[in-house]
Amino acid sequence: MLEISDLRASYDGVPALRSIDFQVGAGERVAILGPNGAGKTTLLKTISGTVEVDAGTIRFEGRDLHSQPPHKRVEAGIVHVPQGRMIFASMTVTDNLRLGSHRGGAQHRHGERLDLVLEIFPALADMLNRDGGALSGGQQQMLAVARGVMACPRLLMLDEPSMGLAPRAADSVFEGIARLLESETTATIVVEQRAHEALEICERAYVLESGEVVLEASNRALLTDERLAAAYLGSET
Repeated sequence: MLEISDLRASYDGVPALRSIDFQVGAGERVAILGPNGAGKTTLLKTISGTVEVDAGTIRFEGRDLHSQPPHKRVEAGIVHVPQGRMIFASMTVTDNLRLGSHRGGAQHRHGERLDLVLEIFPALADMLNRDGGALSGGQQQMLAVARGVMACPRLLMLDEPSMGLAPRAADSVFEGIARLLESETTATIVVEQRAHEALEICERAYVLESGEVVLEASNRALLTDERLAAAYLGSET
């Protein structure tokens, strides 16, 4: 479904991604792990088109994305839920969700998708008329993920869904994501510092360091092999 080959990107001449090879199959769930500054967020941004690439190819469902602007990638079904939630604070939860379903055929499935996201994140059901800015950090993150789901993604990319959240709030967000992945067959990429949580909901993982892929392994290998866990999951082991 998603095929990336020899991808390179930089900021002001400083390399951020170095010869990245990366694949996601249809319906597959893949984690991207690594320390801060490893290039995880940059990789997602190259896929969504908000960071230009210096070299290499990105193909989605057989189509080369090189010349496709971000809005065309959204229309193709690539949905990026970025760091920092990026909800509209002055708009109600309902209106934030409605914006999510603005993409193409998603408009005709608004009611169906709304039922789904309220099943995934039941805490939002009592907050539909509240402004997004009145929600807690955890609730805002639920809203950000839910808005992405409303777009009927073919590829859903979640960038640090636990960032800035208290442990209990982060747990609630991950529980909702797990429910989503149980009920949907959407291909999903999860960038996350809480490596164990990401591996519990993903099938494979890539580990990035200094803009390079240093390991590709199954979730089982990373969760059960003590040497791999010690090397790549750090203090979480």
